[in-house]
Amino acid sequence: MWEYDAYRGVYCGVCRALGRQYGLRTRLLLTYDSVFYALLLLARKPQCAGFDKGRCVVNPFKPCLFCQDQEVAGQAAALCVLLAVQKLKDDRKDRGKGRIRARFLLPLMKRPYRKAAADYPWMEASIRRGMEAQAAVESQPDSSLDACAEPTAAMLGQVLAHESGVGEKEPLTRVLQQTGYFLGRWVYVMDAADDMEKDAESGDFNWFVRAFSLKPESLPEQWEKARLAANASLNLSLARLLAAYQLLECNGFSSILSNIVERGLPEMQRQSLFCKDAKKEKK
Repeated sequence: MWEYDAYRGVYCGVCRALGRQYGLRTRLLLTYDSVFYALLLLARKPQCAGFDKGRCVVNPFKPCLFCQDQEVAGQAAALCVLLAVQKLKDDRKDRGKGRIRARFLLPLMKRPYRKAAADYPWMEASIRRGMEAQAAVESQPDSSLDACAEPTAAMLGQVLAHESGVGEKEPLTRVLQQTGYFLGRWVYVMDAADDMEKDAESGDFNWFVRAFSLKPESLPEQWEKARLAANASLNLSLARLLAAYQLLECNGFSSILSNIVERGLPEMQRQSLFCKDAKKEKK
């Protein structure tokens, strides 16, 4: 229960930082990716700043714990804003419902994005370059899955490597870079695998849809082949992520981070790839 409360305290701390630094509406952008980033930054610190009690902004009757480390929470909030805006820019090029949402939300995000970019220019530069490279590689008709996942992986690898505070060739920098790289690769492949049905229907780019010629009316065997291929690629990323993560020296939150990497991500992968059809059949 303490670990759950600590995780929620970091989650709520990032949410509070979003509202304080970038406006109340940006709280809706909060993702688990940014919370994991905050946990990793806190784990690298000699000592946790602690938690204070308060009330949830969304539900004032709900008591919450808030992480007191405003520096970490603010940095994670900036990552959340920068990633969300770049994702909206990418959605704007799609054919599905995301395109309409992106066109509506992007004008509202101009000011928060400019402030986050000014607060953390190195982070904004890495994310912007990564998304530009992503768009370029996805436009190639013969790009491989590794090539498509590379920009996102490299982007998150650069963001985490920045936290080492030492030279690029130092072991700590390499370990952080590899942790971010394979987490980013897992996230990209997981998103693509999770969106296969939606993208097959809308016609938006999805490596698995293109590689396995998937259509809404495709046979179950074709979908199964695509899921198995995604599962194999995700397992590879998880294995390399775990190998890098285990080399990190964490002063706190290590059990929470280990739980996410060793149990949470594999379970999310299993639920997304192999439990959707079972739920549909029950309905």
